[in-house]
Amino acid sequence: MISDQVKTGKERAPHRSLHFACGMKRADMKKPFIGICNSYESFVPGHCHLNLVGQFLKKAIIEAGGVPMEFNTIAVCDGIAMGHSGMKYSLPSRELIADSVESIARAHCFDAMICVPNCDKIVPGMLIGALRVNIPTIFASGGPMAPGKHPVTGKDSDLNSVFEAVGAESVGKISEKELERVEETSCPGCGSCSGMFTANSMNCLYEAIGLALPGNGTCLAIDPKRKELYRAAAKRIVQMAKKGGPLPKELVTAKSLDNALSLDMAMGGSTNTVLHTLAIAREAGIDYSLERMNKVSAHTPYICKVAPSGPYHVVDVHKAGGIMAILKRLSSKYIHLDCPTVSGKTLGQQIKAAKITNDDVIRPIENAYSQDGGLAVLWGNLAERGSVVKKGGVAPSMMKFTGSAICFDSQEEACEGILHGKVKPGHVVVIRYEGPKGGPGMQEMLAPTSYIIGQGLGESVALITDGRFSGATHGACVGHVSPEAAEGGLIGLLQNGDQITIDIPKRSINVKLTKVEIEKRKKAQKPWTPRIKDGWLKRYSQFVGNASTGASLKG
Repeated sequence: MISDQVKTGKERAPHRSLHFACGMKRADMKKPFIGICNSYESFVPGHCHLNLVGQFLKKAIIEAGGVPMEFNTIAVCDGIAMGHSGMKYSLPSRELIADSVESIARAHCFDAMICVPNCDKIVPGMLIGALRVNIPTIFASGGPMAPGKHPVTGKDSDLNSVFEAVGAESVGKISEKELERVEETSCPGCGSCSGMFTANSMNCLYEAIGLALPGNGTCLAIDPKRKELYRAAAKRIVQMAKKGGPLPKELVTAKSLDNALSLDMAMGGSTNTVLHTLAIAREAGIDYSLERMNKVSAHTPYICKVAPSGPYHVVDVHKAGGIMAILKRLSSKYIHLDCPTVSGKTLGQQIKAAKITNDDVIRPIENAYSQDGGLAVLWGNLAERGSVVKKGGVAPSMMKFTGSAICFDSQEEACEGILHGKVKPGHVVVIRYEGPKGGPGMQEMLAPTSYIIGQGLGESVALITDGRFSGATHGACVGHVSPEAAEGGLIGLLQNGDQITIDIPKRSINVKLTKVEIEKRKKAQKPWTPRIKDGWLKRYSQFVGNASTGASLKG
């Protein structure tokens, strides 16, 4: 066992003495050490219950014959960090989490690990760390939040409902009192936000990759059945520790990433999954490109439309059969069935056991929303290295759109401009210097996109940015524009009134400028000056790549 390095032999007597100080017994020295990588925080709804999950897992691991060793990572809540400078720390926290997982797992010689994430960056951050140490690892997330109920319509609501209500109140479409009622009822309890936003998208994708047991991404945080999942994960991770696998690098392959992206396209997941998948592939040593993602999108039907793109929430997907049911719809043509999983079965064997109980939530292939996927990568003179749009959340009338640029050099400027009526029908809102390097940190743009929707401009205004979007974003919003403004990308040269054309069916995004005019603007452009001049974000901006690299750190 790997843990023998800190528990076996006379020379390890001091090490054992320290373990005994923490409550271990001599008999434990013959058992596998199982790290529990938890992300509990009392003030983040996706994570506020994970202390209880950790306690349950520790007992279950002991029952299964292992020694649990729990540690914690940080967890930034994107919803709470949204719309202010705190969001600059969200994506960079992925790297801190990865480094923390690597550090603890190496220093304390775990034989295997259960990762307990829930929200956006925590999920990929833990996997990047697990890939580095490459010990048997299972992901057992905290589970999604139940949807709320809109106080007026009675329909299901979620965090995005609140952001859109802010936009609606700003133009007098609802009262301040109604806004207060929406905010009080949309997030009813613990769990990752209830739509197919980034956190739930990533947790679902890990089922397709084979890193999590079936049900991990869709079973509600408050569902008692999650205990069964945790108990099964604890039992299985002890078995994997004794067997020595499967290992993360045996599970994360080009084929399993194809499976994950096929799932993502089929359910129109968050654009952030593209960013994180690129970073995960890079850490696993896999050459996985945006071009390959577009090919997956081109042949994968869009069969499951979940909020913010549709009326359903993650709980409805679970009731309809869960992720294995979606994969079952796709399995005959679109899924590599021979990929291994942490369950010890192949993905095909897991899919075979799935039952589809609702053809409205998980549509048959012949009744798909579209015969291509819910995400698309766009290229053009504005995005020579690519950009990403949640195609499944774009209105048919906005699939091809030409409009006049209205430029903002930060998210804060854009929010102020939108709420004060500067943005009009026919505009393409340009938010730049918000990329990984320029922000720094690549802020999510849920606030400005929600304000646009809330003001009733969703089918007359588009938005492009070198930043990124929340998984809750919908509308004609193109993010991850690369190269970003801070590295000399054309998005930084745009001026108010420039004509921008977004053509999603043709996968293109261009501005109508001659090469002569572009060169003229480049010569007149002042050098970019970093906004942050000290601390972690200064270091981050010096080493981070653009979105086409997954915003991975260089070196």
